[in-house]
Amino acid sequence: MAKKKKKPAKKEDDSKLFAFLAVFLSIIGFIIALLVKKENKYVMYYAKQSLVLFIGWVIVSIIGIVPILGWVLAPIGWIILIILWIIALVNSLSGKLKETPLVGKYAKKFDF
Repeated sequence: MAKKKKKPAKKEDDSKLFAFLAVFLSIIGFIIALLVKKENKYVMYYAKQSLVLFIGWVIVSIIGIVPILGWVLAPIGWIILIILWIIALVNSLSGKLKETPLVGKYAKKFDF
């Protein structure tokens, strides 16, 4: 007798995919998640973190315009944001609600 293979839960796979896309595509991913999966707690959790990361990118880019001090601080900020972005990407694929360091506490303040 052949055993039936269990199919993975489609809803959970969709949630992971949309959460990953929300983080990976930054503000565009956030907008897609907001339009398509607004009722999905898991997707919106990571979409909000993606929005905070995007705001961080904007702030660091503005700081980078300032001569001398901004030229020194902006590359450090970009490295920190890249590391946080990678952590958020990995967390979004985990299937669990894991808070991204420095970002998660601000993302919780958004209510969509």
